[in-house]
Amino acid sequence: MKRLGVLGWPVAHSRSPVMHTAALAALGLASEWSYQRLPVPPELFEETTCALAGAGFVGANVTIPHKHAALALADAASPAAREIGAANTLSFAADGAIAAENTDAPGLIGAMSRDAAGCSPEGRSALVLGAGGSARAAVWALREAGAREISVWNRTAERAQELARAFDVRAVAAPEAADILVNCTAVGLAASTPVDTAVGASDRPATSGQDPLAALNQLGLTLDLVGRYSYVVDLVYRADGSTPLLRAARERGVPALDGLAILVAQGALSLELWTGRPAPIDVMRQAARAAD
Repeated sequence: MKRLGVLGWPVAHSRSPVMHTAALAALGLASEWSYQRLPVPPELFEETTCALAGAGFVGANVTIPHKHAALALADAASPAAREIGAANTLSFAADGAIAAENTDAPGLIGAMSRDAAGCSPEGRSALVLGAGGSARAAVWALREAGAREISVWNRTAERAQELARAFDVRAVAAPEAADILVNCTAVGLAASTPVDTAVGASDRPATSGQDPLAALNQLGLTLDLVGRYSYVVDLVYRADGSTPLLRAARERGVPALDGLAILVAQGALSLELWTGRPAPIDVMRQAARAAD
């Protein structure tokens, strides 16, 4: 049996096992492959991950808080993972060697292109909210996809400036209008969640209870400003497909994409890397949305 899993802390909420198990069944691989949660605290990450190959694992997704540690641990890494500074996909060779990849970045662009609105960043301006690992992946992805101009805003200005310098983009003191808005903060997860915590395609669903206007204010946004974007992406997701930012966008007729679509897209790329087979994206999407 070839084993796969998702490394995280916590990870009990993860939809990846349901999503990947459905995909493996659709590919006729259910009797040969399995996928499971791997709850691992940070202090045990290196020891546990290095032992996975010996336990029959051929790959693992990596979610918060381990994406930076995953890259540091790897014996080899793709150029994308190196430039972004984080890995969300690990592959294990028979001899125990670990290869790192980042599918968050291409997953974002892929999800945008497959969306009903069919948004391409090429030649367009983009504003990224946040300065954590998922924001780095988003900025890298938008840049590689040909965005004309990329700006970064974060409540802690120094972090936005650091990210902007790393990728040769602009840091802005306040959110401003652009063609594409990408929220890479945790605003929308819950009222008590720190806004500087990047979630990305982090396999963390949002919870209810946050006042919509308060959430927008935490992002430096107003209802009117949300209406000035042509396309909105929120890497947070809810079971109903709606966050305060997404609701505000849709109420103003702005096409919007939720984080679950990106979770599916990056997961599909990981599965293709491990199995060498095209991922059944529709099956994965249905399974992920039904996992409530």
